[in-house]
Amino acid sequence: MKKIILRASAKTNSQARSYLSAAKRGKKNQHVLPSGSEWKVKTAGSARATKTCKTQKEAISVAIKIAKNQKTELFIHGRNGKIRERSSYGRDQFPPKG
Repeated sequence: MKKIILRASAKTNSQARSYLSAAKRGKKNQHVLPSGSEWKVKTAGSARATKTCKTQKEAISVAIKIAKNQKTELFIHGRNGKIRERSSYGRDQFPPKG
């Protein structure tokens, strides 16, 4: 898997901006990442995976439980390593009305 490095200059990508701002606030978001034929659940900034799963669906369900418990965000990466989906399980600064 190719390591993805996000820099502050990636200000055109809203997902990258959100990731960087959460990291600055000390939030440890959860990521579902491909690893060969398996999928890993990894906390942002950690060197080791929290859990390795056979399917992406299984990894997502594990990551959702962790993100809800820690009130953080979940980033789901596709096979190419790019973020394809993002969900927030924390306290949003501007919750939607309705």
